[in-house]
Amino acid sequence: MAKNEAPIAVFDSGLGGISVLRELVKLMPEEYYLYYGDNANAPYGDRTTENVRALTLAAAEMLFDRGAKALVVACNTATAASIEILRETWPHKIIVGIEPAVKLAADHRAGSIGVMATAVTLREEKLANLIHRFSDQEFFSICPPGLVPLIEAGASTEELIAYLEPVLSPYRGKLDAMVLGCTHYPFARDAISVILPGVKLVDGGAGTARQTQRLLAQADLLNRGEGKIQIENSAADPGFVLRAMAFLEEE
Repeated sequence: MAKNEAPIAVFDSGLGGISVLRELVKLMPEEYYLYYGDNANAPYGDRTTENVRALTLAAAEMLFDRGAKALVVACNTATAASIEILRETWPHKIIVGIEPAVKLAADHRAGSIGVMATAVTLREEKLANLIHRFSDQEFFSICPPGLVPLIEAGASTEELIAYLEPVLSPYRGKLDAMVLGCTHYPFARDAISVILPGVKLVDGGAGTARQTQRLLAQADLLNRGEGKIQIENSAADPGFVLRAMAFLEEE
């Protein structure tokens, strides 16, 4: 296989990274994508930083051993815990992480910004440094610990609203924008918009796709063949693949 035909590996703890894969496919439909969800160990959001780091490094090693030309860490929690050590471990590989879209929210001139993310993402210094750059705006940190398992289970919009109502209703009328700081959360957009009408919802998926394209172009590794998507998961669960394809096809 020619180098440019090798897969772009897209990694997440479960189904959330499909929201990033959608943006990648939209931007680069000719590429071969190998999506790997570590659903046997999900969710990552309530694990220790050290545990998330070990799981992420193990997944990255497996994907690079399989010939991936680039790794997209499509998980905010894994990025927050591991992106620096990933780049130190594989300094010559293309490794792209996803960050909460704080700058994108700030660029919308939002005075008050909610940052909804997992406990690991919220406690990491990477996010604190990002928020500090926009100290003229007011930030609210919001952690909904049960949201990822609900999305993984295929919960309906009504079920997501029922869960999120007590979590988000205290912020009704207080926010101009909400950063969806976990790649699962874009799949709850409709529910969030019902509870927080008029709040601008932003995520980092499109920006991550653009950065991946830019680095592949720099390395002359863009593919011009027929696109392909391969979806795998650590629990060998065929239902995961079906749910992932349904999420991928959602508008």
